[in-house]
Amino acid sequence: MLNSNQQSVISNNHIGILLINLGTPDTTHTRDARAFLRGMLSSKRFLDINPILRWLLLNLVILPFRPRKTANALKKIWLEDGSPLLVHSQKLKNALVEKFTEDKIPVELGMLLGKNNLKSAVDRLRRQECDRIIVLPMFPQYSATTHGSAIEALYNEILHDWDIPVIQIIPPFYSDPRFIEAWAKVGSPYLVNEPDHVLFSYHSLPVKHIQKSDCSGTWCKNDNACCLELVNENRNCYSAQCFQTAKLLAGRLNLETEKWSVSFQSRLGNAEWIKPYTEQHLTKLAEQGVKKVVVFCPSFVVDNLETLEEIEIRAAEHFRKSGGEKLTLVPSLNYHPEWVAALTSIIRQQLAG
Repeated sequence: MLNSNQQSVISNNHIGILLINLGTPDTTHTRDARAFLRGMLSSKRFLDINPILRWLLLNLVILPFRPRKTANALKKIWLEDGSPLLVHSQKLKNALVEKFTEDKIPVELGMLLGKNNLKSAVDRLRRQECDRIIVLPMFPQYSATTHGSAIEALYNEILHDWDIPVIQIIPPFYSDPRFIEAWAKVGSPYLVNEPDHVLFSYHSLPVKHIQKSDCSGTWCKNDNACCLELVNENRNCYSAQCFQTAKLLAGRLNLETEKWSVSFQSRLGNAEWIKPYTEQHLTKLAEQGVKKVVVFCPSFVVDNLETLEEIEIRAAEHFRKSGGEKLTLVPSLNYHPEWVAALTSIIRQQLAG
């Protein structure tokens, strides 16, 4: 009979860890931005409209114009080694590899789009004979477009395997104390000089997506008031989860209620998305006399186009033109030691479950 240590070693030899993120264009060329946008927006989880209308909108309105704009934005933030999102995600993966080396548990990174795609990551785990995979979608709050897309893509990838591995999905961690603490450690130095206001800016979603997540069918009022408190009726609501993260982080940072607020960025098209919109909210803050604002983006655990270009460059310029003086972006968690420690703890908890 095997002792517990022998059983643990044998078991661990067949366990793998899979990190999943959205992905990024491969280069700053317009053609790669177009391929990325086509791949992302062809999904009903991103453009939840009639398939024919989706095709028309994508091919006649979005793809002829937006890829060049996206490519130019990427050029402003591109690193020597490539896309910030991919570079930082790989460094995070490498840090986790070190944490699990003694356990002989491989860690892989799969992107839904672009280089280092999900299929190649799953193939590497297959070659290491992993029949149990701990999956971490790197999206703190649940949305059908991100977390939902990651899980759907993973199941589609393994669906036809003869021996389908056991999949353990780590749930959204928007309120996990370890996640909140990591953000507090990263963000605290940026609050030393006491800014006038702290803004928590999240990726927005179409209101339609939020309403579809209303399990009661009657709770969502689309006025933020229904999102301020996380209750059973809105437990799957992305907006409510964002407000919960902000509330917990503001509490951890000892921010006074009137000194912080929540907004939503990165909307696409003319449909109604979750409000308040970040750009309009920054204008309002400037009009109220706010001169210095610090911005956290807690829906992004890795810096990317939405944080580095949309907020740190464009939003900062907009804030100054509106009468503000300085907008400071708090870096994402990236591969900060506190975040690596938090993820290690979260994953080990799942391993023990």
